[in-house]
Amino acid sequence: MSATEVKEVRAAAKWVRITPRKARLVVEHIRGRTVPEARTMLAFTERAAAREIDKLLRSAVANAEANHNLIGDDLIVKTAYVDEGPTIKRWRPRAQGRAFPIHKGVTHITVTVGDREG
Repeated sequence: MSATEVKEVRAAAKWVRITPRKARLVVEHIRGRTVPEARTMLAFTERAAAREIDKLLRSAVANAEANHNLIGDDLIVKTAYVDEGPTIKRWRPRAQGRAFPIHKGVTHITVTVGDREG
């Protein structure tokens, strides 16, 4: 590994019980920001996905500090994306013996933090 190579550290949360569409709205706000800015944005975001993404961001920063000797406040959020997991299917009983489907979304969230370039 050369001295000029930029280190990137990844953390992933799988099987999070939030729909991907709702989680993507939160992830768009932190992509490309510094870690302190991203944590501030997540702290003041009222969506439920913000708590899960904040825990994941803390995990990525802890991985960078513990395993690669990087300083957490100097990192930026390189990539953050949300993938759709398998849908949990349930049935809701309705009138006259009918049943309506309920589709519960599952999300896989990945955050990558790294050094500032330059």
